[in-house]
Amino acid sequence: MTQDHFVDAADTPERVRTGADRVDAVIASIEALADRPVDEHVAVFEQAHDELRRALDGTPHDDPA
Repeated sequence: MTQDHFVDAADTPERVRTGADRVDAVIASIEALADRPVDEHVAVFEQAHDELRRALDGTPHDDPA
C-alpha cells in the first residue's frame, strides 16, 4: 500500500536567501532541480559548485577561470 502525502503551503519552508545575488542564483538553480530530468542534475550541481567557488574566490562571473 502507498500513502499519498499532501503538503500544505503553510508547511513548506521559506526559500533561503543570502543577499548575495550570485549565491542566491545558485540556490535557485538547486531548488529548481525537482522540475528537471534526473539526467540533468549532475550538470546543475557541477555548475553550482563552480559558481559558488567563483563567489568565494571573488572571481567575476564572466571570467572563464
